[in-house]
This record gives sequence, C-alpha cells and structure tokens, in this order.
Amino acid sequence: MKLKKYLFTLTIGLLVFALAACGGGGSSSDSSSSGGTSSSGGETRTFKIAHVVQESHVWNVTAQKFGEELKEISDGRFDIQIHPASTLGTEADMVQQLETGAIDFGFMTNAYMSTRQDSLNAWFMPYLFSNLEEAVAMRGTEPVQQMLDELSSQGLVGLDFMFAGNRHVLMTDGFAESPEDLKGKKIRIIGSPAMQSYWEKVGAGPTAMPLPEVYTSLQTGVIDGIDIDLDALVTEKYYENAKYLTLTNQMTFPTVIVMSKQVYDSLSPEDQEIVKTAMKNAVDWGVQEAIKREESNLQALKDAGVEVLENIDTTKFQAVTDEVRKEFSEKSDIVKAFIEAAENN
Repeated sequence: MKLKKYLFTLTIGLLVFALAACGGGGSSSDSSSSGGTSSSGGETRTFKIAHVVQESHVWNVTAQKFGEELKEISDGRFDIQIHPASTLGTEADMVQQLETGAIDFGFMTNAYMSTRQDSLNAWFMPYLFSNLEEAVAMRGTEPVQQMLDELSSQGLVGLDFMFAGNRHVLMTDGFAESPEDLKGKKIRIIGSPAMQSYWEKVGAGPTAMPLPEVYTSLQTGVIDGIDIDLDALVTEKYYENAKYLTLTNQMTFPTVIVMSKQVYDSLSPEDQEIVKTAMKNAVDWGVQEAIKREESNLQALKDAGVEVLENIDTTKFQAVTDEVRKEFSEKSDIVKAFIEAAENN
C-alpha cells in the first residue's frame, strides 16, 4: 500500500512539473506599451502614436513609415498603433498623456509646442525660407538640436522635426501681395506666439480656431482667409470655400516628433538606438515625400479651380519681418542662433 501511494504521489508531481514547463516559456501575443518578452529574449511592444492630422496627411504617412522601419530593425519585436485626427484629445491632452507614458510618441504641431517652449518659435520667423528644401536643411544644425534637448524639461524626448510644407495665404476674396491687402482681414491662424505677433504686425485680425471649425467659418464668412500649408489645404478641402491662394512662403510648418521620456527611459540602450534609427530613417524619407507633395498639391489645387499667385515681392513685408525676428531673438538665444544659421545655410 505504501509503495502504491508513493508511486501515485510521484506521478502527480511529474505531471505538475511537465505542465509548468510547457506553460511558462510563452510570450504574450497582446503586448502593449508595457512590453512583453519575445522568444529571442528581447522586449516586445506596440507603441501608441498620436497626432492631429488626417490619415492622408504626410505626417501620418511618415508615422506609418516609422512603424515599418521599427518592425524591420527590431526583427518584429516592435510595432505601432496610430491614433490620428485628435482621437486621443487635444494636443494639450496628448502632452499630458506623453508625460505619464499613456502615449508613447506624439507628432505635435510646432505651433502648439511653441506656446510651451520659446525656442520653437524660431521655425516661425517670417520669410526665413523661400522653399521647403531650405527649411529641411536646418534639421541637423546645432540650434535645432538644442531645441530638441530642451524638451526633456517637459518629460519628453525630442527626436526630430518633420514638415508639412511652407505656409501660404488662402483668401475668400483677392490675393495677399502686401500688408495693405491683409489689413483688417480676419485670418485663421494656429495659436502660436510668433504667428500671433506676425499677423498682428501685418495689420490683420489673427483668429485662432480648431481645424474642424475652419471649413464652415470660411463658408459663412466668419473668417476672410487662412494661414495654411498646401498639404492641409488639400486634405481638408478648404479650397471649396476660398479660391484665392497666394504663395507667400512666410513661414514653414514642422511637427515636433517627441517620445515619452518615461517610456524611453524604460527601454534598454540597444532598443533606444533602434527607436532613434527607425525614426531618422522615416523622417529622411518623409521630408522628401513632403517636398514632392508641394508640387503635386499645388497642381491639384490648380486643377480644382483655385486661382494661384505664385510670386510676390516679399520686401513689402520686410518691416514686419524685422520686427518679429528682433522680438523673438531677444526672448531666446536659440532663436537668434537659428536665424543666423538659416541665413548662412
């Protein structure tokens, strides 16, 4: 009897050991930003990315490219989940979620971020870039790296700048060749200190409003025009309510690509390098896509019946340009260095 009891206990013990060995080595197939472990021993994650633009916009396409690069370089351990068009809230909400690690990456408008960090107003210095290529060439400069480094004070890791194009003026009635054409006009702008200052000094009535309100505001005459890049103009179809486009090139329009510092710090040094390499590869590709879109978007607008004034005498805006540059150079040494680097680039 004792022998039978001993053999029964031994058999049960062996079964329990075998079941534990079979069940303990698997990895979770539903890995979130908290991560799991792959069969090769590396961490698996699905990162959340948030932004405000539509899925057809070049920023979203660049985010998709980042996902492809990330998956390839990490041997399939890393993936992404994109939340476009403000589905996770306003940009203020997004930054708060980035700070806590609820969102991993943000493609934040430089306009919003410039309300939180003075140096980012550098990108909005008037008439610094005559085309998008000149703005893109600034990515690797020292002042730009300093801007990215400053973001750490907000719980963010600044990774890069991606672009939508230069800013132009779309009006419901007439072109914008000089400050006189804009005096008293209600122009929709994105809330940014430098943009606000520029349009006030031009003599217009700068009106900050969310993107979803712009289409009907043009339609009903609440505003007379908008400060806009061509990619947003095409994807949001504002040209259906305003037909006069002046290619002013008064500013460029970047997105600041940031990562939650809390999430970044949780990665191994090797995985941090994978993230940075994948993002650089994606943005290198994305800026070229944005440059191509400048031409194709312009043609699409012409085909849609938009009247386009392509060349204006920017010296008519020189007095305003000088005032704005002086104002923001005095607020930030980085802005001053950025202007000097752009003029000598």
